[in-house]
Amino acid sequence: MSRPCVFCAIATGDADAEVVLDEPAYVGFLDTRPLFPGHVLVVPREHVDTLPDLPAELRDGFLEAVQRVCRAVVAGLGAQGSFVAMNNVVSQSVPHLHCHVAPRTKGDGLRGFFWPRTTYGEGEAAEVGDRLRSVLEPPPG
Repeated sequence: MSRPCVFCAIATGDADAEVVLDEPAYVGFLDTRPLFPGHVLVVPREHVDTLPDLPAELRDGFLEAVQRVCRAVVAGLGAQGSFVAMNNVVSQSVPHLHCHVAPRTKGDGLRGFFWPRTTYGEGEAAEVGDRLRSVLEPPPG
């Protein structure tokens, strides 16, 4: 039996969270283990596991909500910018789509990405590019 989704519980008001964005389709709340104070998780109220699962009718509104939170961490917290990230399955501690928006300020100590970087070998970038292009779906419409 799977555990109840904590983000669904927050979205319905059945679990406590410091909610900063409360809208019919989306909710944003402070991460309980923030990268920096003001680290917000933006989620669709409807349970969606990952970004590829997000219904088309929720995409624009979701991104717009994330944009507003990005502006809010600057205007409300004095941040110089923001770090925005999503995980899909791997490193996704709660299997409910969520976008991290963390305030950033030059010299805050966050450096680069959290994963190891690599380089492409001879011809490898073209091969990987071909493989991705062969399976990419055209935009709807």
